[in-house]
Amino acid sequence: MTFLDFAKTPPMGWNSWDCYGASVREEEVRDHALFMSKHLKPYGWEYIVIDIQWAEPKAKSTRYNQFFPLNMDEYSRLITAANRFPSSKQGQGFKALGEYIHQLGLKFGIHIMRGIPRQAVHQNTAIKGTDKRARDIAMNNICPWNSDMYGVNVDLPEGQLYYDSLMELYASWGVDFIKVDDIAYSRLYDDAHKKEIAAIRKAIDKTKRPIVLSLSPGPAQLKNGMFLQDHANMWRLTDDFWDHWDALYRMFDRAAEWVSYVRPGNWPDCDMLPLGHIGIRAVDGGGGDSWTRFTKDEQYLLMSLWTIFQSPLMYGGTLPDIDDFTLSLFTNEEVLDMYQTLTYRRQVYRDDNWIIWEGRSEKDEYISFFNVGESNLEIPRELSDRFVGMNREVRDLWGKKDIRLDEQVVNAHGAILIRK
Repeated sequence: MTFLDFAKTPPMGWNSWDCYGASVREEEVRDHALFMSKHLKPYGWEYIVIDIQWAEPKAKSTRYNQFFPLNMDEYSRLITAANRFPSSKQGQGFKALGEYIHQLGLKFGIHIMRGIPRQAVHQNTAIKGTDKRARDIAMNNICPWNSDMYGVNVDLPEGQLYYDSLMELYASWGVDFIKVDDIAYSRLYDDAHKKEIAAIRKAIDKTKRPIVLSLSPGPAQLKNGMFLQDHANMWRLTDDFWDHWDALYRMFDRAAEWVSYVRPGNWPDCDMLPLGHIGIRAVDGGGGDSWTRFTKDEQYLLMSLWTIFQSPLMYGGTLPDIDDFTLSLFTNEEVLDMYQTLTYRRQVYRDDNWIIWEGRSEKDEYISFFNVGESNLEIPRELSDRFVGMNREVRDLWGKKDIRLDEQVVNAHGAILIRK
């Protein structure tokens, strides 16, 4: 078995960032896991992912407390803040929380930053398995937006040992999914941190645990496409994605560029879904504590693109108070059957008003017509003839009904997703 077997279909789950920023607490994670197990697990949703700063006792929002002391063990590895995650007391880490999530039939994920804590370097703390210490393996290779870490010199055997010990610890907690940040692309160094990606891949493989590896942030560079396929299950195509039409429109460019890299085990990542109730303790994106600013038409368009492209689906909003409309987007069996079974997908047409994607599974063919213009439009006859043919009777997946394509109007910033 290789890491490509860990995610044969695109990962689906919940991530804490869009609603809680860096500040999520254990009781909130447990509430979301319980909801997912009851209402979303039957549809393929399975990952519960705790995002950044879980080692920081005073994290409050998406704004970082620069150079704030983090919880760390004797081997320079970050461990959980027990005031926010009470089950982690006495050095238990996320083990108990991971067990709870597993008992619900779900999988458990965490976010980490590339590198070794700066405080470990300043204190020159130990590295497990060697007499070398933190200062011996650290590089002045930093993240431009978070002050926690230095890079790791993995040209040294002890640098690899550090990442080995890190993944060994997190595997012992029952972690099934690791999102590594400040690694897929760096604004400072204008590339991916390839050596550390390779070291993390090697360290995960040594644990013998099927841990899905997700790399952030974007935009990942096309020149690294094959390298990313060889080392990770997911990699971000953009910087953080929020609920703005301009950002959604630009995602068509990224999806079209990366579609040839989609395959079982490799899922280029359009980022989290900022839908439903978001921004409770997150101030990025300009929305604050609110419901998504995407219109319902834009949400249909977003979900149609994410599913026909087969991006991972990581919901960023809250689950316990989810509204019926958002829940309906995540529990549509016909859309999810397409999403989980496609063997081929690509953009086939684009003009100022229309973008068209097609997808195929072993038994079905699908088309999505995206109206990216500013007016409600009928699907042009020449486009329906070209991509659907003379068969006017098709299946509307979102509506779960048979329709005549020549009678359809697609709203501005909306989409229709059909099975031929």
